[in-house]
Amino acid sequence: MKSPRPYAVLFDLDGTLIDSIDLLLASVNHAFDGRNPAPTNDEWIAGIGTPLAKQLRPFARSDNEAAELQERYRVFQREHHDRLTTAFAGVVDTLSELERRGHPMGVVTSKSNEMMTRGVAYVGLDRFMTTMIGADSCTVHKPDAFPVQLALKELGYGTDEAVFVGDSPHDVASGNAAGVVSIAALWGPFTREQLITHSPAYFLDSITDLPALLHRIQNA
Repeated sequence: MKSPRPYAVLFDLDGTLIDSIDLLLASVNHAFDGRNPAPTNDEWIAGIGTPLAKQLRPFARSDNEAAELQERYRVFQREHHDRLTTAFAGVVDTLSELERRGHPMGVVTSKSNEMMTRGVAYVGLDRFMTTMIGADSCTVHKPDAFPVQLALKELGYGTDEAVFVGDSPHDVASGNAAGVVSIAALWGPFTREQLITHSPAYFLDSITDLPALLHRIQNA
């Protein structure tokens, strides 16, 4: 039975709501400057959607080096955040329309809570968010179902009355594991071909198409 209330809408952050991929790549390139081995841009992009510490560890020779790399990454990220962060076109207007229609919204990201809060506020999306789950909000992360389930618990919604919009395979896998409707965003760094093997329920070419898609899902 379909939920009589507007579906909850959860969003990934980087590559879905905010265009920050250049910032993430610049940060990791700074962290590894002069070091070897270092991740290629493609290798780093593949891990976006998982916590920074997990991304860094395969390229570090020790826990101490991993901690040093993380600190170098964070210092650069904080310094250059505002210069290299913007909301994708249509995001603010779309979320405003979803709010008007009564959809509760939240963020589920593997970004640190510090940078999640800063990014959401900087692009003016904080007023729409009832819950925000970051890497520091829990110990189990995407692609596990737990962060999605935690966000829905805070919203007071069930998995059968929610969607999760994200641009990475980790987002789709997390949404599917949680039992929500997974929607793959195609304006981020991942291609349709990279996402289709993870079986999202829907693909979305533009954020501006989301209100109509939600209406269709809820009234199917």
